[in-house]
Amino acid sequence: MSAKLLKINILLIFLISLSLSGCGIYSFTGSALSPDIKTISIETFPDRSNGGPSYISQVFTDKAREYFQSNSKLAILQSNGDLQITGYISGYTLSPVAPTGNNVAAKTRLTITVKVKYQNTKNEEDDFEQDFSFFSDFDQTQTLSAVERGKIEEISDQILLDIFNKTVANW
Repeated sequence: MSAKLLKINILLIFLISLSLSGCGIYSFTGSALSPDIKTISIETFPDRSNGGPSYISQVFTDKAREYFQSNSKLAILQSNGDLQITGYISGYTLSPVAPTGNNVAAKTRLTITVKVKYQNTKNEEDDFEQDFSFFSDFDQTQTLSAVERGKIEEISDQILLDIFNKTVANW
């Protein structure tokens, strides 16, 4: 590659990078927040599902705080953040799926639903209240107790991705 072509490529990369970061609200982490938003508070998500294990509230809440801390530049506060996320685990259900010829399900589906209330104290137009739900299947040959914690973490990761995209990434 010639020196002139190399300089042009470097200049082009610089200009593209500058144009993406110049607007002040886009970042390469996927967060699309105005620069005056610095904090987020994520309250504990209690389990109101009448079916989840005793630790589901703590697992989901911890994962939520870790996810937002890892994927945004927001400082996590106990309360009164610029962005405020509250809610509860509203559903925890098991259902048979993938029936076989013997009227027996080959798989069981675990579905978790989380009710989320989001408030943006800097822009009330972004506020919403919504249910987020996801599921994961496991073989009927496995017991729930053997796979439950892993499935809760897997489902929580997907729900948190959806919540992040709806709140911080504005997708």
